[in-house]
This record gives sequence, C-alpha cells and structure tokens, in this order.
Amino acid sequence: MTRTILPQDHLPQDLIDALSRTRRLAVLTGAGVSAESGVPTFRDARTGLWAHHDPMALASPEGFDADPRLVWNWYQWRRELISRAEPNPGHRALAELARQVDLDLITQNVDGLHQRGGSPSVVELHGSIQRSICSKTRRIIDSDWLERHADRQPPPSPHAPDGRARPDVVWFGEALDPGTLDQAFTAARRCDLMIVAGTAGAVHPAASLPVLAVEHRASIIDINPATSDLTRLADWHLKGGSAHWLPILTAVRRKD
Repeated sequence: MTRTILPQDHLPQDLIDALSRTRRLAVLTGAGVSAESGVPTFRDARTGLWAHHDPMALASPEGFDADPRLVWNWYQWRRELISRAEPNPGHRALAELARQVDLDLITQNVDGLHQRGGSPSVVELHGSIQRSICSKTRRIIDSDWLERHADRQPPPSPHAPDGRARPDVVWFGEALDPGTLDQAFTAARRCDLMIVAGTAGAVHPAASLPVLAVEHRASIIDINPATSDLTRLADWHLKGGSAHWLPILTAVRRKD
C-alpha cells in the first residue's frame, strides 16, 4: 500500500534504506518539474494570442502542413518563454544524484532545463524544443543556418529542396523515436528504484515505464502535489513539488 509523506514530515526509514542501497536509479520527469521553473505546460501556454488555436493546429504534422508560419511562430514564442526560465533546485539535485549513483534520467519535457541544470545525460522521450530539424529528412539544422534564414518563417531546410525547419519535438500522431524509447525501457527494466516526478502518468508510452519497473521488482517513489494512477502503483507518495523533495532525497544519498 502506498504511504503518503507530507512536506513537513521526515522521510520514513524504509524509504531512506531503499534509496541508500540503490545501485541503479531511474528518474522519470514530467511537466510539473518544469512548471516549478515557471515554464507553462503545453495547454497552459495557450493563452492570450494563442488561446483560440486548436492544439492540433499547433502541434501536429497536419497543422504544420496547413500553416507552417503559424506553427513556427508558436514554437519561437515558447522558446522565448523557456529562455527566461532557470533550472530549479529539483533539476540541480538530479544533476548531483547522477554523480552519486548510476542514474538514468528520462523526461517527457522538451525544454532542456535538465541539461542546463547540470545533468550529463538525459533521455528526451518527446524531443527538444531547442533543436530544429528538416521536416522531410528529420536531420538536424544548425543554428548558423537558421540565423542566416531568420527572415523566413519557418526557414527553409538545407537538407531537402521542399523541406522546412520545424522543432525537434514529437507531435500528435507521431511515434516516439525507437532508439530513445528503447533506452527508456531498458532503464525501467534494470533499475532498483524509480523516482517519478511531476507527472500523472496520463501519456503513453511514458506511463508504462513505472509499471515495467514494478514488474522487474523495483520500488517507486511518486513526487507530486496530487494523487494519480501512478500514486497507487508507488511505494511512497511524497506530496508536494520536486523542487522541495528532490534535494532532500539527494541529501540522503550524499550521507550514504
């Protein structure tokens, strides 16, 4: 049965013991971790000028084909929002954890804050808004090319005559990269303990990763202000934000 720990509570000894003896740790993060840095979720970002746009028009291959300028400008606007955000204590705690234990960090976020927070290796399930790729070949387009063609919205692709620059993110209707997904599944199968932070587990296949970890006898720590289907799967629910709890968990490993 899941045990709930409140922000004012001390960590229970069995959780401390589990974290201290962990040799392979997996961490799955979602939008809640970025929200603590002021990055709005996809739907929350649809405010003001963008409030009346259908999500499918802004984040699907069909929407991009229909109005590439609209979609490109939407993502440029989101990039600007993200550029003003800073990694929070949760991001930095995970970077420290990676120096203490064999850690696989898997994220559904596309903002790059884990890397900016110091994490050396991140499995980006849904891609990265910081990269641009060719809409035809999916090859990465370098920043120099984008700057030289910034007057075009979106810029043309250097990799295909009829290609355009698009963000390297997974849109509605698109499959996740098989290699990236395999990395995530391997991490879930091999971990002793999985920390799930800032996600309700509503999006597949990411939601299946904690299930897979449990099937391979891993323990689960769920960090979230609210309960979800993932909470019922967890051994411990740390109620609250990751910026509060992740530094505490890191301190436990530091003392080990």
